Amino acid sequence: MLIIRDCIYRRCAICFFSFLYLPLLANGQPLEDGGWSYFGGDNNFQRYSPLDQINAENVADLEIAWRRDGTAAWLRERYEGLAGTKNLRSTPLLIDGVLYAHNVFGLVEAFDPATGETIWTQDPYEATLLEAAGISARGVAHWEQGIDQRILSVRGNYLYALNPQTGEPFPDFGREEPGRVNLTYNSEDANNFALTTSPLVVGDTAIIGGFLNGAGDGGSIKEAAPENIRGFDVRSGELKWEFNVVPRPGEFGYDTWEDGSAEWSGDLGSWCCLSADNELGIVYVPLGAPTSAYYGGHRPGDNLFANSLVALDAESGERLWHFQMIHHDLWEYDNSSPPILGDINVDGREIKAVMQANKNGFVYVFDRTNGEPVWPIIETAVPQSIVEGEATSATQPIPSRPPAFDRQGISEEDLIDFTPALREQALELVADFTLGPLYTPPSPWIEDGNQGTITQPDAWGSGNWNTGAFDPDTGLYFAVSYTNPGNLGIAPTTSASATMTHTTAQGSPDAPNIQGLPIVKPPYGRVTALNMNTGELEWSVANGDGPRNHPLLRDLGLPPLGIPNRPAPLVTSSLLFVGEGSDAVIGVVPGGGAYDPSGSGYDESWRWGTIFRAYDKASGNVVAEFDLEKGTTGAPMTYMHEGKQYIVVAVSSRATDPEWVALAINP
Repeated sequence: MLIIRDCIYRRCAICFFSFLYLPLLANGQPLEDGGWSYFGGDNNFQRYSPLDQINAENVADLEIAWRRDGTAAWLRERYEGLAGTKNLRSTPLLIDGVLYAHNVFGLVEAFDPATGETIWTQDPYEATLLEAAGISARGVAHWEQGIDQRILSVRGNYLYALNPQTGEPFPDFGREEPGRVNLTYNSEDANNFALTTSPLVVGDTAIIGGFLNGAGDGGSIKEAAPENIRGFDVRSGELKWEFNVVPRPGEFGYDTWEDGSAEWSGDLGSWCCLSADNELGIVYVPLGAPTSAYYGGHRPGDNLFANSLVALDAESGERLWHFQMIHHDLWEYDNSSPPILGDINVDGREIKAVMQANKNGFVYVFDRTNGEPVWPIIETAVPQSIVEGEATSATQPIPSRPPAFDRQGISEEDLIDFTPALREQALELVADFTLGPLYTPPSPWIEDGNQGTITQPDAWGSGNWNTGAFDPDTGLYFAVSYTNPGNLGIAPTTSASATMTHTTAQGSPDAPNIQGLPIVKPPYGRVTALNMNTGELEWSVANGDGPRNHPLLRDLGLPPLGIPNRPAPLVTSSLLFVGEGSDAVIGVVPGGGAYDPSGSGYDESWRWGTIFRAYDKASGNVVAEFDLEKGTTGAPMTYMHEGKQYIVVAVSSRATDPEWVALAINP
């Protein structure tokens, strides 16, 4: 195999004919030699590998095998003024002994899995600063049939098909611009297309979710283009099918947008992670919130398929089944986590399951063949809105099992009580806010009165793209989450260009904090194990020290409080790996910089997490810790190469450049 791989790089005839004898690989499936074929591991998105060379007995011996710059320094040297983010989102794939990943500008790089050395780097489509600029997505996709292989990547407005051997675009892919397909929607309400995750390849179809930058302006404009799910031919780039996330007249669900609101509503799409059952030919699509998620007076009704999990036929795009987690969303509780596929055993019954986490802290579990809930999901009465023109859903579906993996709702009992003084201060701070259980709606903001509804989770969610990994050996689902309250106050619109009567109030403050300390009890970042065979909680632990060295807390001898961030897990045959996140990740500190040392009252003894941990997956006990000197920004992956197992993760911080770090056990 090594000879064949070396030959590929030289693109010689011997290599070409050798490829004829390679086995046909199912797209999106792990390779037998310990590969990683989709950024979630495989199309099941379990973030799991059966590799066991690194195990509980020797994991403490892990060392850094190599580090690879993710900043594309050559690109910045070539294009003066090119600015890049610190947030390297990318999880590499390992295909036929080569790693493939986006650099920080979203260009695909191929590199050696043993050394991190460059094999090739994708060039900008045109030699301009505009084409060079970009951001990394969380992964790329791979397609193979016989000797034909392609790397599929979304960058900016475009879907690219690249030669895995050279990085060059295939000229027969795309009609108007050879080598790429423009993904921008054909709608007057559509802005630039964007996607921070990978295409999903099932058979010969590349399936794309996505979102529109600035759609609906997030405030006082009700009109926005829907962000439909599309399937493209992997060879030609031709559009094969399109699923309307906001139903059109005559389609199922159109009547759930009352008063004709389907004609102008949109903004909902699948910006996170798709998964698929290759054998069933079904793709599972988690969908987000509709236009203006905090006020819905302009879109009465349940608003399908917003906040839903939709199962589509991968070849035709036909809807097979769906379930809506949030009716008439007012909290921006997206299904922003991957639908994870796994086989479970419930009361002696084998079930092909799909597990969908939501920002609200629940995991909804279904039979993935037909959409039937594994445990009852009960329509439950919820508080109703008093905002003028709003029509709240009377009920919301609440899973009976498993329990929530993070705090939901907020009452006085949830406020911090480290000391009597802090408790009293927290009570004073919430006196002018509305408190209540999960699904307490946003409330009217009154300048000298009610300041809004404190929500928990906030709009960033307890669960997000990073939440969820599944261990097929034990049936454990691992939820990585964080706790941070938000505030939603609603007021009449004042903009002359507004097309809605109400929106989030400009004067409504962030949720209060105490010198950067959240007003709710810890942990602020946690890892939770849910047993999907029983629907019960197995364990939950704080992930990281968090603010226990804050000046108001450092003398109290507190245990770890958890770092509020969005690291993703990796599960192997014996271990669970989770980082602490990074201060380079945008948006994880809502509420005006809570937990942020720069300006929130912390001294230099407190810092963001840089630790990468190995947990015992059965108990949650820490087995080993590694200081990577930077926080994790991408999801970790693992692979076997030339007899050695590696773990690779993207890391960065606001003060340092992004890179990939590879860990291995040296002989």
